[in-house]
Amino acid sequence: MGVEDAFFVRKQEEAGVTLNAVQKQAVLRTNGALLLLASPGSGKTTTIIMRIGYLIEVKGVSPARVKAITFSRASANDMKERFKRFFPGYPDDCVAFSTIHSMAYEIMRDYFRKRRTAYRLIEGDIALGEVEGGEPNKLPLHKKLILRELYYRMAGSPITDDQLDELTTYISYIKNKLIPPQQWSQVKCDVPEAERILHEYETFKRTGSDKLLVDYDDMLVIGNEAMERDRELLTSYQRRYDYVLTDESQDTSLVQHAIIEKLVRAHGNLCVVADDDQSIYGWRAAEPQYLLDFKRYYPFAAILKMTQNYRSSRNIVDIANRFIKRNENRYDKTMFTANRPDKPIVLKSLSDYRFQAKYIAEKIAGIEQLREVAVLYRNNASSISLMNVFDRIGIPFYMKDGDNRFFSHWVVEDVLNFMRMAYTDKRVELFESIHTKCIGYVTKQQIAKVKELANNESVFDNLLRYAEPQEYQKKLLTEAKEAFRRLKGMPPLQAIRDIRGRLGYEKALEKLCERLGFRKEYLIGIVNTLEEIAEGLDTLEQFAARLKDLEASMRESKRNRNGNAVTLSTLHSAKGLEFERVYMVDLIEGILPSNDDAKKFESGDIASMEEAVRLFYVGMTRAKSHLELLTYRMRDGGQTKESRFVTHVRSLQSGPRPAPSGSKETGATDGDARKPPDASGAKRVKKVKAKADKEELNSEERLLLTRIRETGSAHHLKFGQGEVVHLDEKTIHIRFEAGVKKLLVTTCLKMGLLTPV
Repeated sequence: MGVEDAFFVRKQEEAGVTLNAVQKQAVLRTNGALLLLASPGSGKTTTIIMRIGYLIEVKGVSPARVKAITFSRASANDMKERFKRFFPGYPDDCVAFSTIHSMAYEIMRDYFRKRRTAYRLIEGDIALGEVEGGEPNKLPLHKKLILRELYYRMAGSPITDDQLDELTTYISYIKNKLIPPQQWSQVKCDVPEAERILHEYETFKRTGSDKLLVDYDDMLVIGNEAMERDRELLTSYQRRYDYVLTDESQDTSLVQHAIIEKLVRAHGNLCVVADDDQSIYGWRAAEPQYLLDFKRYYPFAAILKMTQNYRSSRNIVDIANRFIKRNENRYDKTMFTANRPDKPIVLKSLSDYRFQAKYIAEKIAGIEQLREVAVLYRNNASSISLMNVFDRIGIPFYMKDGDNRFFSHWVVEDVLNFMRMAYTDKRVELFESIHTKCIGYVTKQQIAKVKELANNESVFDNLLRYAEPQEYQKKLLTEAKEAFRRLKGMPPLQAIRDIRGRLGYEKALEKLCERLGFRKEYLIGIVNTLEEIAEGLDTLEQFAARLKDLEASMRESKRNRNGNAVTLSTLHSAKGLEFERVYMVDLIEGILPSNDDAKKFESGDIASMEEAVRLFYVGMTRAKSHLELLTYRMRDGGQTKESRFVTHVRSLQSGPRPAPSGSKETGATDGDARKPPDASGAKRVKKVKAKADKEELNSEERLLLTRIRETGSAHHLKFGQGEVVHLDEKTIHIRFEAGVKKLLVTTCLKMGLLTPV
């Protein structure tokens, strides 16, 4: 028995670790660059740890000479614990497991120490709320507080939490993409004055303190620049490690890739573990294209594909594998499993959005192992309705990335202020907070006049008597006074409907969206969620108490992290997790994919649509045995459209299953990747169409065509539903509302644009 075989046998006996053929190849191929493409559930962390152990125990490499980099503290800690379990004889921290940010910080610190540069971190809990020197004109030395103050100075109004999130994402994106200042204006951001604020922010960091101010993104940029400028520093880090591994590399940004490139330049011993099909952080500047171009950066690299899924049933693996192939810009790989078939994927279409949370609650109410259940959604806003129902019927839950800001959102505060006005209309400061969002069109000058009175009378009476209202205002103010009076005795649900209708709040929100660029669907969605919370309550006091209870429940749910509770999570935060039962919700057009995804796709830019496909795929592959996809036909009184991704899964599941691609993993290497499209925008879509035109229909597509022929009607993603008036081998003529369209049959079916009705 060879040394390598003895190592694998020993670890099987000691730790119960058994590797397949490709996993063993990944362990043994230690020299040079290696791209290890790891499909969901393929055992990548086990393979990484075994590779590190092999370097130490068989190749004789000192543990301190191995650097393992990941992109979250949780992943770094998981790798540490796994190494300790597999190789218990080694001291703690003998292998350098770290995040990319902690490594960049170390490089930056050494660089500044050499240059005698004083610096101060301004992110995290550091310096929160402090004011440098206590001087009145000094900004507080924390990133978010600095940005808040800069926005206020430039825009003349406070920044909302949503705008602050978008602004920080914009800044982070620019830093991680290494975009120079002259190109900042080309990066889209809906926050007013975003580019100008960024310029001011960068200036303040250099001049606003006696120390250079540094945020988390700066650590990466400065770390990269330090390795470029200081050859001695670069050499010292290159000599420190002989082998470097990076995990979750599909989430790596350009500046992070640049740091790692410099680190391994001397020896080239780099193992990159990634899955281009799970790259879902483009908005955070992740660079999946870097993986597709891996051989450009490392010409002699090997590429291995770990595609055996050990997690999910064969039903889920087969459908997910075929679903992800709708993307063009990816490595050509086929996920498979030796697991037995189980239940088909459940596709549930509800009549209305309101029934979604109740439906899930009923389905899982009798399940004992709730820790094996997850409900996944694209947007955090979806969690509030779920939490409200679960809390009411006593289903314990853990909210993985709960956002308490819903309860402090200005829309929620507005609605509560309307309700407070129902109890007393004498508080002018209360009315001042909502007067621009209420009928009456009261001006700031009129409010100022009433504030001067301080006579403890009705705000509306004072406005009518002393504020010199216009004729049209008199009637509106009288109506508003009466409407507020009636609110007090109403059930909360009816009160909210009166606030948004009779008192003019919804129209005011629409105007705000037009003027300031807020997303109307998001703000109206908050009001709709408040209606759901109000359902069944009798008084406004009960409604206010219910909001406080839910906020407390969200905070307390963190304690259920390791308990027997349902996990509520965004699809982004669910990556890396697995559950027996997974419910994916809100699967409608406009959410997944988003309206923005669809608009870009229609204009020829397929990148964001492909990321939406990957996000859906990540959700599907979290499930071990039960996967349920939920959609609905109505929301907030309007019709919705089933997500095109659900439609695709339905066609895959109802069509004939393809012959198994094989239950053996070959791990093909070196140049076996599908060449990604090298064009962008419309050229890229044109290339996809040209390819589709030349191909023949496969069995699934032929079945779809047969069904279209039988039903005589079809649905097109862009034109909607229509009647087939002519069909031959090459073309199909369909009468839509916009008129008769002549379409290419093969192209439409290959691109998933056409489905039977």
